[in-house]
Amino acid sequence: MTMRGGRRRADNFLAHLDGVSGGREPRFLPVQSTKPGIANLTVMVYDHVPEPGMTTGITYGLSIVDHPLWRLARPELCLTVATMDDVWMYAAGEVAERLRGECPFVYGSTVDVGEPFTPETDMRTFLVFAPSVLDRADYESVELGEDDHVSIVGIYPIHESERRFIVDHGLEDFWILGWDMYDVARGAIV
Repeated sequence: MTMRGGRRRADNFLAHLDGVSGGREPRFLPVQSTKPGIANLTVMVYDHVPEPGMTTGITYGLSIVDHPLWRLARPELCLTVATMDDVWMYAAGEVAERLRGECPFVYGSTVDVGEPFTPETDMRTFLVFAPSVLDRADYESVELGEDDHVSIVGIYPIHESERRFIVDHGLEDFWILGWDMYDVARGAIV
């Protein structure tokens, strides 16, 4: 597995996030690498974003590896939830770290982690789609260097029954059901 990286690349990504957040300082949550020779991953956590009581986390470290489907840009993940509990930010980081190089994180796909994210919920799957808290210009094809672009993709916690509904009926039919994509304590809607 080859790796892109370096301090300059990480600094360019953080500079982009600084511009998007209006200079708001994130907290940095490190996630240990489970892959020999691959650098650790970090989740930049923005408390009270986009609103008080909400948290937004954006990974850095998923995009440093290769995947055959990543041609124009490599993903980093964005999770926004209506809680200040960092367990959700760690969940996003661990999914990115464990599946880097294996999962393409394409829109409409789901990622089942096999166990609930927290003891307070039975949600164990992320739905991958555009990040709801960023403007398109801020998440599509962020240039980090020559021929090096990152796209920030949103991940949303969902229930297993909702994952099955998406498989059976499609993402659009699920999306229009009126679910609260930020509520980590919500019940299943299907």
